[in-house]
Amino acid sequence: MKVAIYARISTTNKGQDADNQIQVLKEYSQRMGYNIYNEYVDEVSGGTSERPAFKKMFADAAKRKFDLILFWSLDRFSREGTRATIRYMEQLEGYGVNFKSYTEQYIDSCGIFKDVIISLLSTLARQEKIRISERVRAGLARSTKKSGRPTISGNIVQQIKSLKSDGLSNRAIGKQLMLSHSTVGLYI
Repeated sequence: MKVAIYARISTTNKGQDADNQIQVLKEYSQRMGYNIYNEYVDEVSGGTSERPAFKKMFADAAKRKFDLILFWSLDRFSREGTRATIRYMEQLEGYGVNFKSYTEQYIDSCGIFKDVIISLLSTLARQEKIRISERVRAGLARSTKKSGRPTISGNIVQQIKSLKSDGLSNRAIGKQLMLSHSTVGLYI
């Protein structure tokens, strides 16, 4: 059986590396007696179909260049949601190409409950993408609240005004109070 291996990572910034997935999938293919036709690797979010290797893999599947697509897990295959993921699986079946998840052995196009399992797992993968997005937005909101010019105490403001009335320049006041001259200017 000719097999295509598909691996995906979202980013290379966090030390992610598709080689871990590829190595295990190759070893599994050898144990099963599969001939590896090609390895397709994307370094982009699974929440979009705009993945170069993913598109190439489907183009090759349409030409029946392999019999099976082997991927690490459903969330590595797609995080586009239930409908899109099921549509991909149906498209593969239409091409006569099977699919299999290495870590989720029950996701196998030969199993009788594949549609139920795939629907459930793709929904969970989509929900995880939404949760990640919510956590990022919450973190950004939290960091935004912390940004901006730090406030200074009323005591310092009084000192600024007192020194200014004594005829000192903003720079001289800033040096004395360890503030920038522009900060001093805000409180005069």
